[in-house]
Parts: sequence; structure tokens; C-alpha cells
Amino acid sequence: MRNSLNPLLFKSKYLFGSLLLLFLAATCAAFTLTEGDDFEMVRREVLLRKIGHELLLQSGDSTSRVLPVKKVANNNYQVSFERAFTFQPEALMETTQRLLATDHLTRDYIVKVMNCGSNNVAFGFAISSNEKENIIACKGRFQPKDCYIIDIEFKKGGLSSAQKGYLLGSLPLLAFVGLLFLKSVRPQKSLAKATEVNTFNLGAMLFDVQNRQLAINGNAIDLTRTESRLLSIFALSPNETISRSRLQKEIWEDEGVIVGRSLDMFISKLRKKLEYDPAVRITNVHGKGYKLEIGN
Repeated sequence: MRNSLNPLLFKSKYLFGSLLLLFLAATCAAFTLTEGDDFEMVRREVLLRKIGHELLLQSGDSTSRVLPVKKVANNNYQVSFERAFTFQPEALMETTQRLLATDHLTRDYIVKVMNCGSNNVAFGFAISSNEKENIIACKGRFQPKDCYIIDIEFKKGGLSSAQKGYLLGSLPLLAFVGLLFLKSVRPQKSLAKATEVNTFNLGAMLFDVQNRQLAINGNAIDLTRTESRLLSIFALSPNETISRSRLQKEIWEDEGVIVGRSLDMFISKLRKKLEYDPAVRITNVHGKGYKLEIGN
């Protein structure tokens, strides 16, 4: 009986030791990174200036200047421009989310595009770490050419130096402990299973996974790599609802930043390629995700 307990006792001591090292690393990091805040704030201002730069390029202006970023409050910044310009709301949202996703201090923020003279809000949106809490309005139209100021306010109470140190100090040890204790029970991804199947029958169409093609009536429809990966997930679970978070995780988790609109864009492209068979379609399940419906 005593010998049977030894492995468990060893594992418990090992886990306790790992957690103790994790705590010590987090404590040390919390007191060594206090000077990094100024650097992060300057880095954020550079990102905001880059947003203004890309916005001008999208409007066709490659010569006028983005004026220096103005910090109007502790968590509030304004980007102004040398000349009037026009912009498309979707492009502004995509650019802002893509660039600010690289700022690890940024989680929740509100963007307002104001007219220079009146400070009236011409367009605005709110981004939250919880995607369901995002607020987006007035999409799908170009804004008239005018003098604009982009006002970006970040949620107060962001990561402190101690919290930042905790994350930086704990992640390596967490990864090490997770590798030892969870690797054996890690579930197999659906995309890995899809590689074991070369073809799927989707209604009247044949989906060739390896060659990334849909075949119907002797015609071949080429798919991009992402479209093929997306369709593989659906093909493994036809007529079943698949959550947005799962689709985003399995397709983009190894590619860095995840932008919510990327999934919608590829779903739209995939729908058009499935239109050759009316019995096969991807439907939106409100508040849950998507479903590949295959009729008889």
C-alpha cells in the first residue's frame, strides 16, 4: 500500500514545487517590470499613429501628415490629421482591431470619429474582450470628406506592472506543468481527424480535401487553404451547429491575431462556392454559430 502511494506523493510534491516556483517567478517579475509602463504607453501611441496612417492610405491620401497623437486623459487619446479625408467604417474597424490586438495592455476600448469643428460624433464603435458586448453601428457606407479627429478611450483598470509581471513570469511554468500533466489527455482536434479522410460527399458535390476542390457535374471548384479547412470542420459534423469560437480557434489559433470579421468573410465566400447544389448550404444559428445543412 505504501509503495502504491509513492508515485502520487511524488507527483503532488512535484506539482507543489512547480507552483512555488511559479509564485516566486511572478513576484520577481512584478517588481522588475515597473519601468516598462512608459515604454508600453509610447508603443501604444505609435500604434494609434499607424491607424491614422493606414486610414489616410485607404482614403487615397499618401502625402498629408498624421499629426502627433494627443493624450487628453490617462486612458484617452486623440489622432488628428493635416487634411480632410473620407473613410469607410468597416475599414476603420478592421484596421483598429488588427493593430490594437498587438497591444497586450488593450482589452476594451471605445472609438469615436468626431468632426473637428463641432466635436459631433460622425461614427463610433465599442470593442470588448467579450465579443457579445461589442457595439457597432452605421456600417456599410462611406463617410463624407471632412476634418475628423479619432478619439480612442481605453477601459480603465488595465494591467498593472505587477499583473504584467505575473503573466510574463507564470506563462513558461504554466506551459511546462501543462505539458507534463495534460499532454496525455489532450483531445484530438477535428482538423487532425479531417486529414484521415480524403473525400466527403456533400449532396451532389464531392469535396476533395487533399486537392482543396469541390467537384460537381464534371466541374472543379478550387478552394483556398482557409476555405478548405473551414469546410473540413463542417463536413465532419454535417447538420450540427458549430460555435464561432470553435471555428476561430481551430482555424486561426496558430496564426496569431484572431479578427471576428475574418470568419464571416470566409463563410460568405464558402457559401458562394456551395451554391452549385441548393441542397447544401451554411446557415447562421443566431447566437450560437453556423451549421452545414445537407438536404436529401
